[in-house]
This record gives sequence, C-alpha cells and structure tokens, in this order.
Amino acid sequence: MAKYTKSQILEIAEEEDVEFIRLQFTDMSGTMKNMAITAGQLEHALDNKCTFDGSAFEGFAGVEESDMYLHPDPDTFAILPWRPQQGKVARMICDVYDQNGKKYAGSSRTILQNVLEQAAAQGIEAQAAPECEFFLFHTDEDGMPTVTTHDKAGYLDLGPLDLGENARRDMVLTLEELGIGVKSSFHEVASGQHELDFLPTSALCSADQIMTFKFAVRMIAKRHGLHATFMPKPKTGVHGSGMHLHFSLEKDGRDLFRDDSDPMGLSKEAYSFIGGIMEHIRGITAISNPLVNSYKRLVPGFSAPVYVAWSGRNRSSLIRIPDSHDGLTRIELRSPDPSANPYLVLAVCLAAGLDGIRRKVLPPEPVTENIFEMSDREKADRGISMLPSDLGEAVSALEQDSFLRNVLGETFASQYIEARKQEWAEYIPQVSSWEIERYLHRI
Repeated sequence: MAKYTKSQILEIAEEEDVEFIRLQFTDMSGTMKNMAITAGQLEHALDNKCTFDGSAFEGFAGVEESDMYLHPDPDTFAILPWRPQQGKVARMICDVYDQNGKKYAGSSRTILQNVLEQAAAQGIEAQAAPECEFFLFHTDEDGMPTVTTHDKAGYLDLGPLDLGENARRDMVLTLEELGIGVKSSFHEVASGQHELDFLPTSALCSADQIMTFKFAVRMIAKRHGLHATFMPKPKTGVHGSGMHLHFSLEKDGRDLFRDDSDPMGLSKEAYSFIGGIMEHIRGITAISNPLVNSYKRLVPGFSAPVYVAWSGRNRSSLIRIPDSHDGLTRIELRSPDPSANPYLVLAVCLAAGLDGIRRKVLPPEPVTENIFEMSDREKADRGISMLPSDLGEAVSALEQDSFLRNVLGETFASQYIEARKQEWAEYIPQVSSWEIERYLHRI
C-alpha cells in the first residue's frame, strides 16, 4: 500500500511550509541529479508534467527524443532535515518516462524495477541491506577536498580518538529523520574511515536509501567542515571503502534461503542463488566496481575480496553467509564498492541469483580456509579463480556476458560498456607519480 497519496503530499507541504521540492533521479554512472521546483508547481509535478533534457546526460536519450518526464514516487517524499525550518525543502525520487508515456528503458531505476517485477511474478520478494563505507577528509582554504585527516582512530575506536564521531552521529540522526533505518555506525580500520550499516528493506527502497545516504552524508560532512568521499581507494597503503550487500528472498512469507535440515542451514534456492552470482561475477564486477580506482581496493592485504569463492563465515571469501539470528537468512556479497550505481548493482546481482535458482545452478564447495594464505597450487586445485584485476578486464567480461547485457538492455549495456571503455582508455596513457618517483632518476 502506498505511503502517501497526492492529496496528502500537497497537504503536508502546506502544513510544513515547504517552499522548494527537489525532484531527484540517478544517471547511468550513479550520480544523483535533481530539478528544483517551488511549492506552487508541486501539483504540476505530481501530475507527472515536469520535463528535462535527457540528451544532456550520459546514457539517456539522444537529441532527437530528448524530452523526458519525471514521475515522482510519492512514497519517497521527505523533508530535508538540514535545510531551513522556515521555507523548508523536500524531495521526491522520480522514475523517468519517455515521450510515449512509458518508463524509460535507459533509467537505472527502471532496470532494477524490471528485475523485481520478474521476481514478483514468481511470488518472490527481494530485500537488501547495504554496509556503506566512506572517508571524511579536511578541505583546503578554498573549500576543495584533500586526503588529509587528523583522525588516527582505528576499527571501533571511540572519541576523542575518533574525531569523526560527532559528524557520524549527525549523519545517523539525519538519515533516521528521513525514514532510513540505520542498524549501526562505527569507525572503520583506516584513519578517517567510517561505516554505516542499514536495516533490511525492499531492494528498490534499499537502492533509493543508498542514493539518499550519499546525498545526506556529503551535506552533513560539509556542515562539519569536512568532505565525505565514496572513492573506493583514496589513499595508498590503507584499507579501501566497500559496500557489502546482503540479500534475502521471501516467497509466500517463507524465508527462501532457509532450510534447517541442511548442515549450513541453507536451502537449495540459496545454493543456486550463490551459484548464479558466482557464474556471472566477472561481468557483475564492471557494475559493482565501475571505476579505474575500484581495482586499487581489490588487492590482497586490505581485507577486500580478490578470489571467487564462498563460505559460511570466512571473511576472505567473496560471498559469505552471516549469522541470521536477527531475521531472514542473508547472502552477503563483499566485492561492491560505494562508487557503484546501487540500482544497477542490485539489478544484476538479483537477476543473476534468480537465474541461478531458475536453472538450479550449484556453486563449488565452500572454502573454509583463509584463501590469502593458500598457495597458488592449492587455489588451482580447488578451482578458485580471481576477480578481474582492472577495469578493462571487467568491462571485457561484461561485454561477453549476454545474460547481463540482456538484464541491462542491449542499448543501455552498449552505452555503459562504451563509457567504461572510454574511462579505461583515458587512464592507460597516464603517467602516475609512482612511475615518476620510481624511474625518472635512475633510467
């Protein structure tokens, strides 16, 4: 059942003295965009009559069909807590429609909705719960971000050692005001690194929440004189930032991943879901780790997954099964990072897992040992392969995965692949400071 009706939103806006409304949507790369309207135009917006130029955005329409329509999702209506209390500002997340009144196939939110509709047709409801990491850095005298922090805290440290504690508390309170359930928050391993873990919710709501989380965290960090970055690996020699995703499935009110008669407590569907993701993980990586910088995180020695393997609770594996004492059985994918477009990464992961269930794919045997301590021969004998080592390799894998291209839609997939290829092509000829320091003086 809908959370808000059109008349309720108009009434709330008037009672709360809302003067501006941000109509938000997400582009192909996962960047939030928005159009601001006044309260006088709110009814016009709720009638789905607001347009924008789609040709201005990567992955959207060409100039010959550039008029796109924003259809606000009433359930995402929220008043932004950090804006003035007189003349308040609200937001709604929008679906993008084309000139023919159809959901635009090139919208990442639409791509996720298509996957969820296919699941719903089978009576399956998907939930997700992200764990999002980020860094808080100082800004320079011009307000530009740096990679400097005075914070020397480590994992689970507290104030006064944790210098980001106050900012993080404000972030949590702000998110809860926006209706987002935060399970926990804490300082992560690296100096200046933080994590917020979210309560499970429907997959579409979860993607919306991740986008709202990024938006809110940046705004609150700025109020504290800091810059929040979701760059996967902003500094050499420290842990990078991940965005672990926990998946759960329900069917007819039943935990689809649970079977108490199984030694690991997992159902056949759970094993097949794992098998489906593992089968497509190389192509998925181009979505879940979309930047050149993403692959600076996916290296041994910094707790990020490198090898394609799964286990019960082994944190050296790509996929693990956390304890489910607090709710539904969860399957955790540990490779995604927070630069990923959440709509796309949830779409391809769920589609791959559900396809695994449909085809009854079985994963390899679980790996209980620390994979980082296994020899190359041991890994080869166990059939343990590696994730793509760079963006170019990942994009090639996506290009060769016809199933994932079909999930994205061939037009969108082609545009996405071309954009990532272009980024890789621009990076390849660049000369890094590491190369200058290592070679210039002696060669």
